[in-house]
Parts: sequence; C-alpha cells; structure tokens
Amino acid sequence: MGSACFQIERNEPDLDILQAEAKIKELRETIEKHNRLYHVEDNPQITDQEYDQLVRDLKSLEERFPELITPDSPTQRVGGEPLPFFVKVEHKTPMLSLGNAFGADDLRDFDRRVRQGLGNQTVRYVCELKIDGLAVSLRYENGLFVRGATRGDGSVGEDITQNLKTIRTIPLRLARPVTIEVRGEAYMSKQAFEKLNKERAEKGEALFANPRNSAAGSLRQLDPKIAASRQLDIFVYGIGEVEGERIESHSEGLNTLEELGFAVNKERRVFDDIEELISFVETWTEKRPTLPYEIDGMVIKVDSYAQQQELGFTAKSPRWATAYKFPAEEAVTQLIDIELSVGRTGVVTPTAILNPVSLAGTTVKRASLHNEDIIREKGLMIGDHVVVKKAGDIIPEIVNVLPERRTGEERPFEMPTECPDCGSELVRLEDEVALRCLNTDCPAIIREGLAHFVSRTAMNIEGLGEKVVAQLFAEGFIKSVADLYYLHDRREDLLKLERMGEKSVDNMLASIEASKDNSVERLIFGLGIRLVGAKAAKVLAEEFGHLDKIMEATEEQLIQIDEIGPKMADSIVAYFQLEQVKDLIEHFRQAGVNFEYKGLRVEAGADLPLSGKVAVVTGTLASMSRGEAEEKLTLLGAKVTGSVSKKTDLLVAGEKAGSKLEKAEKLGIKIMDEEAFLKLLETGEM
Repeated sequence: MGSACFQIERNEPDLDILQAEAKIKELRETIEKHNRLYHVEDNPQITDQEYDQLVRDLKSLEERFPELITPDSPTQRVGGEPLPFFVKVEHKTPMLSLGNAFGADDLRDFDRRVRQGLGNQTVRYVCELKIDGLAVSLRYENGLFVRGATRGDGSVGEDITQNLKTIRTIPLRLARPVTIEVRGEAYMSKQAFEKLNKERAEKGEALFANPRNSAAGSLRQLDPKIAASRQLDIFVYGIGEVEGERIESHSEGLNTLEELGFAVNKERRVFDDIEELISFVETWTEKRPTLPYEIDGMVIKVDSYAQQQELGFTAKSPRWATAYKFPAEEAVTQLIDIELSVGRTGVVTPTAILNPVSLAGTTVKRASLHNEDIIREKGLMIGDHVVVKKAGDIIPEIVNVLPERRTGEERPFEMPTECPDCGSELVRLEDEVALRCLNTDCPAIIREGLAHFVSRTAMNIEGLGEKVVAQLFAEGFIKSVADLYYLHDRREDLLKLERMGEKSVDNMLASIEASKDNSVERLIFGLGIRLVGAKAAKVLAEEFGHLDKIMEATEEQLIQIDEIGPKMADSIVAYFQLEQVKDLIEHFRQAGVNFEYKGLRVEAGADLPLSGKVAVVTGTLASMSRGEAEEKLTLLGAKVTGSVSKKTDLLVAGEKAGSKLEKAEKLGIKIMDEEAFLKLLETGEM
C-alpha cells in the first residue's frame, strides 16, 4: 500500500522543486499517519518493509532537495552530532511533585481535605496509572515540536530535545497548529528492558537495575543515536500551558491531547465517589504485573481546573492531586539451599536458592545474601520459610526469617573454609567481612577476571560477553587475559565452536586487535588489581605515563599521589612483584598492547588558568557528566583528584554534593557551583 504509492517518484529523476515539495509533503503525512497507527493506536496497516521503504523514499528526496528538509520531518528523529553537554531549561510552569498516599485511609483523608477546601462542593476525580519512568516536558509552537526537557528540580531541567525526538510516540507536528506545553512520562517497556539487558550481558556490560533507570539513563545520553537504540516510549498525562484552546477539566485536557496526536494512557477513569475510586485502585494493585510496562502507583487528580485553582498548592505539591503508592510486594517461600560463587577478586558470595515464588510479575528463584555476616544477622537456616521482596521491584532480597514455621528439620549453614572452585584455603583479610580465595590460578577467578578485562569500562572488547568468555576458557583457548591477543592464530579452530560463525569470529578478533591501542589506564583497570578502580587506574596512568614506570614505583612514590593511600599502594607494589604478573605483562608486550597513557596531559610550565591547581568535582552537574567536567578542568591545567584535602585549591560542587562539600567549607577551599564553573570554562577566569 505505502510503497506502491511512490513508485513513480523513485523512477523520476527530473522532478522540479515544486513537484518535490508536494511529494515530500505527501510522504511525510503518510509516514506520520502510519507511525501513529503503529505506535499510538496499535493498529498497523502496512508492513514494516513498506514503512521502511516510505522513509527511504523521503530520505532520498530530501538528499536531492536539502533545502526542503524541516525539523518536523520523520527523517530528523535521529540526527546531528553528539552534544558536548545538556543546556539548562527553565519551566514556565513548575513541574511539582505530588504528595503520597499509602492506603485506602490516606485516600479518604485526601478526599476529606479536598471537599473541606472546596466548601463541600461536588467533586469529580480522574484516576490514572502512575507510569514508572522519567518525567519530561514537551513544548510545541504553532504545532511544531521545538523543545523537550527533563523535570530536573521542578523549576529547571535539561534540554534533551534531540533524544526525545527518537521516541516515535512523540509527534513532531501536531494535528492542529497550537502552542502548548505538555507533561509526560518517558519509559521503557518490560520487553525492551529485557532485550537491552540481554544485549549488555552479551557484551559484558553492567546491567540496568530496572526499566526506570534505563529510560532515564538513555535520555541523558549525549549521543541521540544511543537513545534511539533503546526503544523508549511515552505517555502524556497533562498540560502545562496552552494558547487558544478553552479546556475546563483534566479529563477534557487528556481527550484534547489525544486529538492532537499524543499517546495518552487508556487505563483512566473518572469518579465522583471515593469508595469506587479506592476499589479501582485496589484492582490495579493486583493487575499491574499484567501490563507491558512498569507502574509504581496511581495518580488521583481533581478533574475541574477551576476547582484545582481554588484549592491551590502547598510549598511542595498541589492540594488537588495525590499519588497512591503500591505496597512493596512480598511473598513467603522456602530457602532450599545456599550456593557459593567466586568473583574476580576472589570474594566468595553466598546466594539463596529459593523454592520458586511469583513476585511482582516474575518468578523468583534466587536472592543475594552478600556475605556471611548477613546470613548470621538474619539467623538463616537451610529449610527456613522466609519473606522475600523485590528491592525497587527488581532485585530479590530476603527480608526476614519466619522462625515460628520451623519444624526442626532445618539445618544451620556454615561458610566453607576452602574455595568451592579450586579447594584453596579461604581467608578473611583485615577489616573485611568477605572471605577470599587468594589462589591466582583459581578457575573461577580467572573466568571472572577475563569477563572484567573485556568489559566496556576496561578494554572494551566487543563480541566477548560472559558466555563467550566462559566458552573460550572451558575449551582451553584462553587461560589468561594475555591469551586473548594470540587468538588470531587460532581462527580456524574458533570457527568450529558452537555459535561461532565467520562474521562473529572476525568481528571479535578485530575488536581484540583494536583494543591494543587503548590508553594504558584501561589495561591497568582491566588487570583487576585489588583496590584499584577505574579512577585510580587513570590517576596512575596520568602520573607515570607508562606501565613500566608504574611497575617500578615504590610504596613511598605511590603514596605521594593524592588518590593513592597506603593500602592501595601496598596492593599495587605486591601485585607487580608477582612472577606470574611479570610474565603476563611480557606477553602483553610481545603482542603489541599499548603501555602508554594517551589521555589528556598538560605540559609542565604551560600558562593555563588552573596551572598548578588541584581540583575536585563532586555532586551531580546538570550540563555534563562528572568525567566530562574533570577533563575540562584538566585542559585548563588543573590536576584533578577524587578526594578533598589541604592540597585542594578548587571544588566544583553540583547538586547533592555531600561530605566533600562540607570538608571543603571547613578547610576554606574555593567552591564553585555549576553556574560559576560554566563561566570559568567560557572565560578562563576564576
């Protein structure tokens, strides 16, 4: 249907600009129509292939006539280069948070306060699902989408327009040319969340804890192409302000939003009786696991705008609305066993094996116990009946034991004295609660160390997720991380492995080869030296410039560096004294792995605004990540550290700065808020 309509255009190279303009207009309208049918109304009328062909036709025409490209074209949903940082946006109408209700009695109290505030007028409420995502504001001028922003602190958010354009349920042009600002909740569906985490697991990347975090993280990516790959969605739930439209109630506003082309959640009802509303809320308490997206409660609003205005606001929230929070879902099940696993640093972690139980829409079979002390504190015994809940509705944990249900057949659990993987003696290091295996040849430590080495934050080798690493280790292809750089000699053998096709093998080998050129801090972090995280690895690389110099460094030299304390210095020196580590480094050298620091460096003696100054960044910055801020400070000549001391000259403090800000104030250190920091970056003047 769709593609056939424009067959002539694809074979017609001599279009003049007026003909092209007419065809582009028709294509855009057709694409947006089918986009809405598919994403908003769940009623697709053409195939994916036909839709893709329409987009290709439009893109081809726009490439021939670039002067006809407009911001609302479907081809502009993902475009442009990554942003350097997010710009702050002030909301004309504040995005206030809501008060909370935690049970039926709280809802009755809310109803009583509303009716008293209105002099016992007749009141109607609108009850909607509370989508668990990221609140955003969308502004349209004359029907065109011009800006989208995060809620931020309610008064000031961040401009994330380019990322929001990647969400196909956000119309770029409305059905009518109105000027309006709307509020909505951007979210990630359960299916998209599971797909994303599966892909991240295969790449050895850290998993997102829940759909809400993944949606928020996706929309705060500086590269819109990353946001586009995350399959986000949105429900619009309110109007901030509107010009030229007479709307008298919230329910009428929601209907208007649907008419304009927005996706508005269908699961909403209007009530004039609080008991009926409570019954509706309780129904969704049970039904919420059946939804394809996460909700964390219900929102109840007075329907009439006039009554909303009469009720007004408290200092923090509107008096005419409340958010009902679902109770944390808990279930009782039985502890069948406690399983032990060994991590890359040798830490032995116990995991509870549970009799499968349904919880928050999923079947829970395991729960983390963290360490031996947790088992003791909870008084856990094998066979106990326990209460389980999902922290944040995602991570299962054991809340408490039900000793009254014991039968006498339960048995205590004792942590082993030997490693469950290699049989070596387990030790508890000073000031630690964890038991460790210190055998560097332990298969579990090697396996986990390999997975860490190839991960995104370390050497960033694509195509080597945990399963692939485990397979290569089990088949004897790799026994240490250095063996990865000799796999190219065994390409034909790799092709014989299960799920190892030519393309995947060649891509993996190419990624391994490319990782040789990484700056050395990635290698240092990838080695998994105890107590040395990504930040400390970069500090070492910046300070010494070459891996050989780090290997030769003494404890005295190391503790002179602000970031390196005595324990870390001892760990670094001890690590590089091991003969197997020296052999490992030599294998890296022979394979051509880079040992030099390639990051930002400031020449000694350079006349820069912060030359000789020591700076620290703390808290959350709205316009950039902490890492980006640290790089900008480095370019200005500063030495950036992670802790505040008497040597610190400058602290850049974002929101929720915490203890570092308090310490800087006590020491009389110069403190810059984000506004002052941005001015410093612009002018170069303190």
